[in-house]
Amino acid sequence: MKRIENIGVFTSGGDSPGMNAAIRAVVRTGIWEGFDMYGIYRGYEGMIDGQIEPLYSHSVSNIIQRGGTILKTARSKRFMTPEGRQQAFGNLEKHKINALVAIGGNGTFTGAAEFTKEYEIPFIGLPGTIDNDLYGTDYTIGFDTAINNVIEAADKIRDTATSHDRLFFIQVMGRDSGYIALWSGVACGAEFILVPETKTYIDNLTRLVKHDIRKNKTSGIVIVAEGDDAGNAESIAAQVKERMPELETRVTILGHIQRGGSPSAWDRMLASILGYASIKALKEGQQGVMVGLINKQIVYTPFEEAIKNRKGIILDLLEMSRVLAL
Repeated sequence: MKRIENIGVFTSGGDSPGMNAAIRAVVRTGIWEGFDMYGIYRGYEGMIDGQIEPLYSHSVSNIIQRGGTILKTARSKRFMTPEGRQQAFGNLEKHKINALVAIGGNGTFTGAAEFTKEYEIPFIGLPGTIDNDLYGTDYTIGFDTAINNVIEAADKIRDTATSHDRLFFIQVMGRDSGYIALWSGVACGAEFILVPETKTYIDNLTRLVKHDIRKNKTSGIVIVAEGDDAGNAESIAAQVKERMPELETRVTILGHIQRGGSPSAWDRMLASILGYASIKALKEGQQGVMVGLINKQIVYTPFEEAIKNRKGIILDLLEMSRVLAL
C-alpha cells in the first residue's frame, strides 16, 4: 500500500444525526496525525463531479451539535457504472487523495467494496444510518437520536389517543429492519410492535386488540416498521378497522422527522470514537473495513461481511413489550 498523505471524507446515502460529529472527528484526528484532509461533497456524486475541497480544523468548528451533514449527501447511479468510478478516481488523483473515509450505510459500503476492487486506494467505513441494521457494530451513528425522536412523538400522540379513546398506528423508518420500531416501541410503552423480522397476522392482532378492550383499555399505540410484511401503517389500520368497524383508529407516519435534529449525547460520543478510530485504522494499514463498536471495543469488519450478514433484533424483547403493555 502506498504511503498515505491526503485523506478524503464523505457522507453518502441517507443522512443521520451524528454524521457531522463523525466528520469533525475524522478531520481533526487526520490533521493531528499529519495528513492533509479533503471533504467530498454529495457523496459519490460529488466524487464524480469533482466537488472536493480541503478541510481544516476550523472547517469543522461548531458542527458537533448539528443534525444532517455539512458535506451534503446523495445516492449515485453513475457510481454503479465503471465509467462513473473511473471519473471519480481521476478526480481523487487530481487532489492526490490516496485514502478515503466513507460515512454511510449498506449502499455506501457496497460502492466502496466495488471501488477498491478496481483501484488501489484504502477505504475505511463508518456506520452512519438511523436503521442500526449494519452487521459489525452494536449501534450505528444516528440510531439513538432517531429512536428518541420517535419516542418524543409517540408520547405526544399517546395524550391524544387517551383523550379520544383511539388506537393509533405509528409508522417508523428502518427499511427491512425492526430496530427503530422495537426499541422505540418498548420505550414508549406501545401495546403492539410490528416488525419485518416476524410475520404479522392481522386476525391475531385484532384478537389482541379485542382482549385489551375487554380489560377496559380504551386506547393504545401500535408501532409499525415500514418494512412489515402485512403492509404499511395505513394498510394495517384499514385491515383492523374492517374487522372492528366500531374501533376509532388513526394513522401517523413520522417520516423524515426521525432523521433530523441535534444528535443525542450518545450519537456524538459514538461518532467521535469511530471517527477517531478510522484514522488510526488507516495508520495501522487497515483497508476495506467498517469500524464498529461491539461490547465497548473497536472492531473492524470487512465491507463484504458488513453488507452480507444480517443483524437480527432480539426477538425476546417483542414478548417483553407485550407483557409490559398489559
